Amino acid sequence: MTRLIAAARLELVVQYRQKFLHAGIFSGLIWLAVLLPMPHNLRPVAEPYVLVGDIAIIGFFFIGGSVFFEKQERTLGAVISTPLRFWEYLTAKLCVLLAISLFVAIVVSTIADGFDYHPMLLVLGVVLGTLLMLIVGFITSLPFASVTDWFLAATIPLAIMLVPPLIFYSGLWPHPVLYIVPTQGPLLLLGAAFDQVSLSNWQLLYAVLYPVLSLVVLWRAAHLLFGRYVVERSGVL
Repeated sequence: MTRLIAAARLELVVQYRQKFLHAGIFSGLIWLAVLLPMPHNLRPVAEPYVLVGDIAIIGFFFIGGSVFFEKQERTLGAVISTPLRFWEYLTAKLCVLLAISLFVAIVVSTIADGFDYHPMLLVLGVVLGTLLMLIVGFITSLPFASVTDWFLAATIPLAIMLVPPLIFYSGLWPHPVLYIVPTQGPLLLLGAAFDQVSLSNWQLLYAVLYPVLSLVVLWRAAHLLFGRYVVERSGVL
């Protein structure tokens, strides 16, 4: 636990130095610039889409950028040579970036809509959605040596995680097969947080349990790929 706390503190300092904290605040200001000119009755309609966009930026791109900073500065090899375990390293990174995402989401929602939303559903949707995007962003960044190569390839998993849920949520093609995408659940929770959708009991269970199970699988994949693309290439056994 001591190593985890120390790693989280260091990660917070690194995120500040790399300007990710500043970028998160700037992202929130952009979303407010989109929402505040809208009529008040339209803001709850747009808010779930805005939060999904913010989750994608902070979740997917921030962690990918963080990994490439570490690769460029050659700090990953140093990290795996220390007693710090993989779960501590990744948990510290996820906690800091998740805190940024949750802070921005709550501030933007509260400024735009007051307290006219369901906070528990909002927090659940943002937490689960951000964690999914964070781990997917982490996994996809590991095989690539440069951010340019990753950015081009990353459009595919990013589209898979975002486009089907948005198609379902907007009613363009509400087919049950789209429930297979784990970010469907967090988007439904965000819609329910602003009274845009009404969730049945099974949908609520799906929206929470399926993303959690997906996170377990993705975490395992992240551990395996970290060993293959970072530990093995660094020559540390």
